[in-house]
Amino acid sequence: MAAGATLALLASPSPASAHEKWFVDEPGSYATDWAFALRPVTLGLIVAVVLVTVLWRYVALRYLPTPELRPLRFLGRIVPYVPRLLAVHLGVSLLAAAVTGHFLTRDLEVEHLAGGAALLLLEGALGIWFITGVRLRPAALILAVTGPLALLLTGPTGLLSAMDLLGVAVFLAFVPPSDATFGRVDPDPEILRRALFALRLGAGGALITLAFAEKLANPALARETVHLYPQLDVFALVGIHLPVDTFVAVAGVTELLFGLLVISGALPQVAVLVAGIPFNATLLLFGGTELLGHLPVYGVFLTLLAYGSDPRTAALVRWLPPVRARLARRRPALVN
Repeated sequence: MAAGATLALLASPSPASAHEKWFVDEPGSYATDWAFALRPVTLGLIVAVVLVTVLWRYVALRYLPTPELRPLRFLGRIVPYVPRLLAVHLGVSLLAAAVTGHFLTRDLEVEHLAGGAALLLLEGALGIWFITGVRLRPAALILAVTGPLALLLTGPTGLLSAMDLLGVAVFLAFVPPSDATFGRVDPDPEILRRALFALRLGAGGALITLAFAEKLANPALARETVHLYPQLDVFALVGIHLPVDTFVAVAGVTELLFGLLVISGALPQVAVLVAGIPFNATLLLFGGTELLGHLPVYGVFLTLLAYGSDPRTAALVRWLPPVRARLARRRPALVN
């Protein structure tokens, strides 16, 4: 019953799959309200999704096979070409952002800032470079270094909301497409698992940031989005009328859960397939803006699904740095 409720929550199309700031006028006028996130109901939901994530990973590691969905093993055939496909997703996203006057994402408008034109020119050039697929490691390193300029332009929230693009850049710095046909690459497993961790950390961190920045710590923005687009409230469409604040809390923790599951890396096939439902459902409502804005996320989902479907790489997708081992190595030094 609990598993069914979790899947239903994951599968429900909601503002969790859309960026409110893209579709609401003057999104900066909506003040942050951390009191909403600390309400008993909201805080309880946050704690619940954290526990679900821990349980999700525990069950995956202890009781389920790898890959968990064997019929999808055929997707592993595209593994050698995933870096090339991921680079195209990133390149198109950067090029689209540059054309519309935004740096990295639509959240960071720089067209009217000093030096903004130069940033947009750099972004567009990098976008074309990634699309070509030629010698991408320098391009990935340039993006990873210049990306934190968002911190100087808009503050930490702007940078954190663009972590998905930076995660893709770091992945491609580790595992760039080769000069072989279609960019085929067979990376060393040690390098690949670290690249996949950086990719998951970036995508998951962006989702977690947006869960708080646009919902859990900014309920006014989420309320306005639901007011403008009532179709997002799928509960109302099936006859279940929740208070708007309850719906906002559910939407926020759903996006939080997506982010945590991506970072955990456990059951990547199931996580991607379920998360893909709301991310694709909102395309019917928001169209091309949503598609272009979410291209890096789609690329990350494709990457996790492909590597998670190949028996040779599936275990690498869920790798996490051995924190306990590092702490154990440091203790003697601290004692001395």
